Amino acid sequence: MRWRQTRESQNVEDYRGQPTGGGGGGGGFKLGIGGIVIAIIAYFIGGPDLVMSLFSGSGSAPQAEAPVAAGAPSDEGGQFVSHILGDTEDTWTKIFSDAGRQYQQPHLAIFSRAINTGCGSATASAGPFYCPEDRKVYIDLAFFRQLETEFATQGDFAKAYVIAHEVGHHVQNLLGTLEQAHAAQGRASDASANAIQVRVELQADCFAGIWAHSAESARQLLEAGDIDEALNAAAAVGDDTIQKRVQGHVNQESFTHGSAAQRQQWFRKGYSTGSVNACNTFQ
Repeated sequence: MRWRQTRESQNVEDYRGQPTGGGGGGGGFKLGIGGIVIAIIAYFIGGPDLVMSLFSGSGSAPQAEAPVAAGAPSDEGGQFVSHILGDTEDTWTKIFSDAGRQYQQPHLAIFSRAINTGCGSATASAGPFYCPEDRKVYIDLAFFRQLETEFATQGDFAKAYVIAHEVGHHVQNLLGTLEQAHAAQGRASDASANAIQVRVELQADCFAGIWAHSAESARQLLEAGDIDEALNAAAAVGDDTIQKRVQGHVNQESFTHGSAAQRQQWFRKGYSTGSVNACNTFQ
């Protein structure tokens, strides 16, 4: 991906090297890239430091970190995140404008090990996630190394897909989808609540595909193999892929993010159409 040709976002907050929290309970719900969190916990932590289920959270009231100045980090990893975020801003600003609406840009917080958020405290084992309460995407860049070394998912576009997926949750938040899904989950059985959660995650994958469509058609940023990198990443965070790796078998009723095939399917749909209307996973 020609990511250096994109515009850097000025909405990145870099908490690395600063004392942060992360030891308390969650106060709101968080949306993560997928069940890969479970595998990271199982293989590296040995216990659930943070349960990243959609619309969950309990414990003490959340305490946000002391604010840092937003801008573009100077290191390559931070710059990559800033460039990708900036390109998602350009994509969604145009889509919202074409629909007669204003896109409210999210902030993205880079942290190391642990951080306090508007949704409660989180550790690096949570993986990347979006907090609707403070409208921020959170990521520890060490996740990208784990994606490469432990899940054989290579390439910068695989990393870009992860960021675009989390931004997709922000779009859902602005459209009111998260609030509606949360309300529906509160009235549903466990199995039905999981099914709603899967639809939320698959739509975020589709929205990530819309960004990829825009990056290619409007700005010619994609290179050969980039879409395959995103599809490989989508498969790597499929519930069935993770469950097979962690527990040796698949329990479809416990899916919370969708199978590898579903995640690839909906990313492809967003990428091929570039249309928000094509991403109705709730239909």
